[in-house]
Amino acid sequence: PGRPNGSCLSIKEALGRVSSPSPKPICVQGWVMSARKQKEAVFLDVGDGACDSRLQVVVCGADQLALAESLNIGCSVRVRGRVLESPGAGQAVEMHTDHIEVLGSCDPTDYPFKARKHHSMEYLRQFPHLRARTNAFSALMRLRSSAVMAAHCYLQGKGYTNVQTPVLTSSDCEGAGELFMVEPFSKRENEKFFNCNSYLTVSGQLQLETMACAMSYVYTFGPAFRAERNHTRKHLSEFYMLEVERVTWGQTGDLGPILELIEGLCRHMVVSVMEEREADLHLIHTRVAKPEVKTSVLKSLEKPFLRLTYQEALDILIQAHQKKSFVYTPKWGEDFKEEHERHLLRHCGQVPVFVTDYPALVKPFYTRTWGNDHGMASAVDLLMPQVGEVVGGALREERLDVLQHRLESLNMLEGYQWYLDLRRYGTVPHGGFGMGFERFLQFLLGVEIRDTIPFPRYLGSCKT
Repeated sequence: PGRPNGSCLSIKEALGRVSSPSPKPICVQGWVMSARKQKEAVFLDVGDGACDSRLQVVVCGADQLALAESLNIGCSVRVRGRVLESPGAGQAVEMHTDHIEVLGSCDPTDYPFKARKHHSMEYLRQFPHLRARTNAFSALMRLRSSAVMAAHCYLQGKGYTNVQTPVLTSSDCEGAGELFMVEPFSKRENEKFFNCNSYLTVSGQLQLETMACAMSYVYTFGPAFRAERNHTRKHLSEFYMLEVERVTWGQTGDLGPILELIEGLCRHMVVSVMEEREADLHLIHTRVAKPEVKTSVLKSLEKPFLRLTYQEALDILIQAHQKKSFVYTPKWGEDFKEEHERHLLRHCGQVPVFVTDYPALVKPFYTRTWGNDHGMASAVDLLMPQVGEVVGGALREERLDVLQHRLESLNMLEGYQWYLDLRRYGTVPHGGFGMGFERFLQFLLGVEIRDTIPFPRYLGSCKT
């Protein structure tokens, strides 16, 4: 990688150096993660956060020892020295210094993190601006980065084009009304900046459909916002959605291609992260997550994802309700609650489960319907262990008359003429899905949703 300072190596590059009888001096920069001070030497663990490893720096000599005595966890340093084979256990090489420069000091009495002390994730959330300095949270961010890249690589490899959908929108994609309205800070009386009500997007799906109906295979990855007044472990007010839309051409009414794409994407992301970030994943699975998380993730790869219809899932829940009551009674025509999702996952052996073919009443207006009086919807939810619903998808209603009638019955016809145009001019069967990215990371990593994103926004909190 490029180095702005022109001479210093990254910690990863320094650790990859092969020792020789007369190694040349190199320079590294980073933060002191721990300092062990002895009479004749000081041992510093220096990391730059770009990888999971640290470089042990051995400081000797009177002048350097005097300076090293003042170094504490959190200091930023530039170190020059020779990388040699390490006689100690736990590292192959270490650096013997001939020069240390303190770039930024750190008062250990005020610094919230202590060397070689376990800090809970709940404690780290108090310091959103500093928690990336810790091993656990920097590992989470590297894992998140790898998962993002795995998703891009998989979809690009399948011929999908990445497009950017707007953050500002005039439509409520989900129809739930849980929106953040956007207005200028200095607003003129009776003025509407965009000549209509504008909101932060809850989903880029409707705009993504316009691209799919011209480019066949598209996806977007970006922020979404929902003003849900929930404090559950599954909810954020700002989160990221991986949304995919594709034409299905002659496969009208067939959810199969959508299910196959969802499963293939999930499997690829899991395998890629496990292969590329083995050390980071091991740290999270052993130090942060519950023991069963790793087992559950591995189990999800063993067999194809299970598939249940809504009716089959409802039958399982009704039977269970007769033995041990749920808080919410499972009923036909109602969406499943979190407690229902947890039971379905336990019943199926804690593996990913597709639930398909929902009553149309519980799905949004754009979902393709079928059956008597269009009472059923070609929709799917993917439930994943530890989390519940992670992916929601559907075929989109491509029939102009059906969609027009539905919008009219919902008194939404006026604002969606542009959406109807996709059906007026060269309509085509199409469908897609949206993955709650932080929820997927919850499944993979076994951590709270507020620890899957750098700066969590939720009811009552918008720090940093």
